[in-house]
Amino acid sequence: MRNATLGLLAGLLVSVAVPAMANDSVLAGQDDPKQWSMQLSNYAGTSYSELDQITKDNVGDLQVAWTFSTGVLRGHEGSPLVIGNVMYVHTPFPNMVYALDLNEDGKILWRYVPEQNPDVIGVMCCDTVYRGLAYADETIFLHQADTTLVALDANTGDVKWSVVNGDPSKGETNTATVTVIRDKVIVGISGGEYGVRGHMTAYNTADGSMVWRAYSTGPDDEMLVDPEATTHLGTPIGADSSLNSWEGDQWQIGGGTTWGWTTYDPELNLIYYGTGNPSTWNPSQRPGDNKWSMTIMARDPDTGMAKWFYQKTPHDEWDYDGVNENLLVDKEIDGEMRKLLVNFDRNGFAYTLDRETGELLVAEKYDPAVNWATHVDMDPESETYGRPQVVAEYSTEQNGEDVNTTGICPAALGTKDQQPSTYSPKTGLFYVPTNHVCMDYEPFRVSYAAGQPYVGATLSMFPAPNSHGGMGNFIAWDALEGEIKWSLPEQFSVWSGALATAGDVVFYGTLEGYLKAVDAETGDELYRFKTPSGVIGNVFTYEHDGKQYVGVLSGIGGWAGIGLAAGLTNATDGLGAVGGYAALSDYTALGGQLTVFSLPN
Repeated sequence: MRNATLGLLAGLLVSVAVPAMANDSVLAGQDDPKQWSMQLSNYAGTSYSELDQITKDNVGDLQVAWTFSTGVLRGHEGSPLVIGNVMYVHTPFPNMVYALDLNEDGKILWRYVPEQNPDVIGVMCCDTVYRGLAYADETIFLHQADTTLVALDANTGDVKWSVVNGDPSKGETNTATVTVIRDKVIVGISGGEYGVRGHMTAYNTADGSMVWRAYSTGPDDEMLVDPEATTHLGTPIGADSSLNSWEGDQWQIGGGTTWGWTTYDPELNLIYYGTGNPSTWNPSQRPGDNKWSMTIMARDPDTGMAKWFYQKTPHDEWDYDGVNENLLVDKEIDGEMRKLLVNFDRNGFAYTLDRETGELLVAEKYDPAVNWATHVDMDPESETYGRPQVVAEYSTEQNGEDVNTTGICPAALGTKDQQPSTYSPKTGLFYVPTNHVCMDYEPFRVSYAAGQPYVGATLSMFPAPNSHGGMGNFIAWDALEGEIKWSLPEQFSVWSGALATAGDVVFYGTLEGYLKAVDAETGDELYRFKTPSGVIGNVFTYEHDGKQYVGVLSGIGGWAGIGLAAGLTNATDGLGAVGGYAALSDYTALGGQLTVFSLPN
């Protein structure tokens, strides 16, 4: 079902020669700051823009330029794309796509409305969110909630091809965007709360045929690893590394889903992504390290073969999914330029690694409230090198089934969930939207049934005690020193993606619905505007007709806003989030809207 206005879009796109490979068009887009051609701005995932018309001196003059209602309720994550004179806007389920004419303040050029079985909503863990579209070679790539990957003609909205990536009847769904590298589109899978076995898959951009699939758990050949060449902290992982870390065939329903972000280094020809929590949430039912859940993976995008892994939370006991974005930056260490990877994990530790070798360089807490582990062992000679040192009081494994372990910080939604951080090369700092939330966690025995929840824990969430009383902070982080440079307290978690610009401004949104702008050096607030609904989308920027614009999707939902989004009222519903964020209903309501800002003429 689709209603398209044909023939109007062809003259609106930037005039470029059709590239031989998709990588060329993506690289051209990321190198043109006037466009916003990727969800995180570039392959490195820095969400940074070179545009500098809006500065810390004039950002206080921002005004609303125009708005657009998506017509969909529930949580709006990700951001639109801007290609030439056209903006592409996505929605949560049913995953509609709009092409908007920027020459006419967002006139609808075409719309695409997928036909999806609404039953998929019932097996989506934490709202019906979708983190956005991808673009390459005049094609828009949409990965629907029901796991159908669709290639749309960017000019008309016509379907070029589609392929099914998973099976919702088993709990396999999608919430993540995709990444296009040369002639392949890289696609993950959601569903860890349903015992899904995670995988990453590459499809041909030309026709949707599968090129490779790499599972997160299981036999070496199915994981696309070389036991002697794939390393973990510099040491070969060895044969059957995953199988040996699970009891029996638990790996087949072991989670490790891949619903986060993928970044890419063209020089090294490696993609980087994270795997999620092991299934079930009851750690007593899955003894062992549960490899390779909770792991940063570096792979060759052409073959899928893994170069190195780093497992951040072995034998996860708290649902600290490891899927957050891996930002790629180059910095000098001891007089030598190093290719680095920086990751702000759900578990509350911020990691800096050498992205070529997987060497661990820094691992420090980026919220002082984190208490489940004292530190990460940084001694390469130690038997526990690279492992977090768990505090027994907060170990749900050691306390056992049917015991309520109280006061664990952070909560299961982590010190940061999927909301992307940003990096400014001008300041050398990372700007991170965080959760300042703790939990009580009671695991219980659960049986697996395909398509049914496979959680096995009851949670409740609350603000970190003995702190500022709020549930979030927006921080500036030094990834070499492993320390917070400044921190801004927020009443609720900061669930939007952040944006840094060459104008020395950093933008982010709040769950109450504010778009905020702060000084990149000091964190001083420079501007705020209340949008119609809570912001869990990612702030983006572009230039049109010589003028810089900043935009953001508002629309409360996601895990933090699941109570509002799904109409839940029981405090332990929404995997514990409903009670923790109950006060949100006093500040915002449902409704998807794009708000675009600019300086006055």
